[in-house]
Amino acid sequence: MTLLRMDNVGIVVDDLDAAIAFFEELGLELDGRGQVEGDWVDRTVGLTGVRCDFAMLRMPDGRGRLELAKYHSPATIDMVPPNPPHNTLGMHRVMFAVDDLDDTIDRLRRHGAELLDGVGHFDGGFRLCYLRGPSGIILALAQQI
Repeated sequence: MTLLRMDNVGIVVDDLDAAIAFFEELGLELDGRGQVEGDWVDRTVGLTGVRCDFAMLRMPDGRGRLELAKYHSPATIDMVPPNPPHNTLGMHRVMFAVDDLDDTIDRLRRHGAELLDGVGHFDGGFRLCYLRGPSGIILALAQQI
C-alpha cells in the first residue's frame, strides 16, 4: 500500500455561506458547491437520511483542500461542552502559514474570529496564534519570522 496524498480536511458548519466567506478571506478559493443525499452517503458516513450541502475550497497553490459541510438532516449535534479547550481529545484545528499574521487576524476578526488568547513565539522562528472561527472551528496561524 502506498499513501498517495491527503485529499482534504472536512469540517461541519452551521452556516455554510459564512464559513465560505471566512475561508475565502483567509485566501482559500471556492472550488465548487453541491449537495449529497441517498443510500450511498448514509452508508459512507454511518448516518440515516443524510441531506448535506457542501463546499470545496482549495489552497492557492492547489495542494490542499478544505471541505465544509452543512447538514440539513440528520440535525447537527452541538459539541459538549461548546467551544471545548484545545486539550480535548479529537481533531481540533487546521493550521495555515501566512505572510502577515497581524493583517490576517484583523481580516478574520471582521468575520467573527476571536483569538483564544494572544500571539506567541515558537522556537524564535515563528509567531503563532489560535483563533476560533465560524461554528467554533479552531484555526491556527503561523508566520515565519
